[in-house]
Amino acid sequence: MKSILTNWKTTSLGILAILGGIVRFIFALKSGEFTEESVMTTLTTIFGGIGLILAKDSNVTGGTVKQDGGPKPRPDDPPE
Repeated sequence: MKSILTNWKTTSLGILAILGGIVRFIFALKSGEFTEESVMTTLTTIFGGIGLILAKDSNVTGGTVKQDGGPKPRPDDPPE
């Protein structure tokens, strides 16, 4: 649960993707156009959403430690 809260950007996109897949599936059933294409689109969207939920944000390393913005200069480097 802590990972989900830390990676809120990818988690929220994953949830939206899963909801979109479910809505697509419901519309396919209601319109009577329940075809292989609608099933594959739904499954692809849902699995993509699951992957986004399990992924981490780009500004987080190791899942919990935020990156500080880049390398720091070494003490023996002359100032620019």
